[in-house]
Amino acid sequence: MKSSKLRLTWVATVFLAIGLTTGLTACGSVEQAAQDDCTSIGWQIGSKGYQECYKARLYERKLDYSLPPGDKPSPSLL
Repeated sequence: MKSSKLRLTWVATVFLAIGLTTGLTACGSVEQAAQDDCTSIGWQIGSKGYQECYKARLYERKLDYSLPPGDKPSPSLL
């Protein structure tokens, strides 16, 4: 009986570790997302059009992830 509980705990721990690792590696930076946006529509890194696109997308993404004026960050549940 103890062996099956230990095995179940071990399996749950492995799945949790895989889930956390996958979640952490899937999250990129705002800068990387802006770069991906511009390269996905065909801009070449280093071109003038790319630089303009990157600056605009970076500004938009930072606005998307910023808190509204007057809001305070709430503590994480994790």
